[in-house]
Amino acid sequence: MATTLRRVLVPRVLAPLGCVVAMSGPASADNFGPSHYDGATNELVVAMLYGGTNPNHKFTLKWGACQLDESGRRMPLVNAAILDDQFNDTEQQQYSIVTRFSLADMPCPRPATVAVSTAPGFSFELVIPR
Repeated sequence: MATTLRRVLVPRVLAPLGCVVAMSGPASADNFGPSHYDGATNELVVAMLYGGTNPNHKFTLKWGACQLDESGRRMPLVNAAILDDQFNDTEQQQYSIVTRFSLADMPCPRPATVAVSTAPGFSFELVIPR
């Protein structure tokens, strides 16, 4: 079962005129560590990297609508947003957790491409086989 992983990173710090200015805000951006599809359990396995005051963040998956290619040349595509129940938690320490999301209710027929993202703009794509 082949999977494809592509990461798109969004810059979090601006460096005007060569001076690095660290930006601190009320919340940290959630990002991804190693992630894959587990065919044995039909789950998306995602390492979440996040900052906060505590490690007790809970992550949920919100599906978008299935986008079918009318020509049949490309696989169906579906967006999946990972939501953090403590997205406004002040970043004081970095944490990581491996989270498993069931694909039982994925709205697209397989094989399909799933574009997984977080609110700050971090994303990756996985191909989910039949």
